[in-house]
Amino acid sequence: MVKKDYYRENQGGPPPMDDSWWEAVMAEDEAGALLHPQKSVDSVGYLSKSAVQRQCIENALLDWERAEGLYGMDQTIEMRVTGYNRGGLLVEDDTLQGFVPISHLVEMPEDVAESEQESWLAGYIDRVLALKVIECDQGRGRVVFSERAALSKPGSRNVLLSNLSHGQCIPGTVTNITDFGVFVDLGGVEGLIHVSEISWGRVRHPRDVVKLGCDVNVYVIQVDRERARVALSLKRMYPNPWETAEERYHPGQLISATVTSIVPFGAFARLEEGLDGLIHISEICPGENLASPVELLQEGQQVQVRVLHVDGPRQRLGLSLCLEDNPELALLP
Repeated sequence: MVKKDYYRENQGGPPPMDDSWWEAVMAEDEAGALLHPQKSVDSVGYLSKSAVQRQCIENALLDWERAEGLYGMDQTIEMRVTGYNRGGLLVEDDTLQGFVPISHLVEMPEDVAESEQESWLAGYIDRVLALKVIECDQGRGRVVFSERAALSKPGSRNVLLSNLSHGQCIPGTVTNITDFGVFVDLGGVEGLIHVSEISWGRVRHPRDVVKLGCDVNVYVIQVDRERARVALSLKRMYPNPWETAEERYHPGQLISATVTSIVPFGAFARLEEGLDGLIHISEICPGENLASPVELLQEGQQVQVRVLHVDGPRQRLGLSLCLEDNPELALLP
């Protein structure tokens, strides 16, 4: 179990839990705006984005009281698949219509190529799925369903939300990976690990750290029970290495590091897990005629670097790489 001492409130955290955190649910297409299936789905069930924009359903065609009841009670409902697009499935029954994001389908392959998604989703047409409502927004004309959430017992979301609190460490499964973070199923409730909460070190993209379908242990930062939203952290499961970085690393110190990424202005190198420093291009073999870091370095390469400066509170670490410390390196002619 993680100790709360590892987290200091003045260290800051992810942005507030606003709607932008959850836009990935519908990011592939605005198909979450409910549609009239008879007018917007073609003969093979594909739902184009232009059709989405043309055919927003009239709220009168939906039983909003029933939708809100299903959401509030966390009940399971059976819906027939009537269409699809690259973002997921359109489903309906006698009084409800809604959207199931592709990441909320139980049978979604972990490695399905984007070019194959259409044919894979087409196989769902006319299937009946057991679903739960995970979003009900009459103002935006949107009902979102989840097949994954329906795996848990009715009412389990409400029980889980009532028991969750800041500082808890709980298991979950990665269900979706986006540019800004990772969605994790906690057993009927989906939480979000913002990209800033994935690692104490530099993260280029969340998929470099976690994989779809993998099991993770996460730290609960914040719970919004009214909107069923949970902010999570992966990095707070471990001590913050920056808190003691100034005690362990000093200017002039020579140490082994691993090059983690190369950028136009230099390269980032990792001294230890969660502790990445910048080797500015001016500090890569100073005095040599080096046009770009890629002439000398590559990701995963082990090098000897010297510490220039350490700023623990700002999580800044400056490094220098010299040929005299790395005789195995050779500049390209």
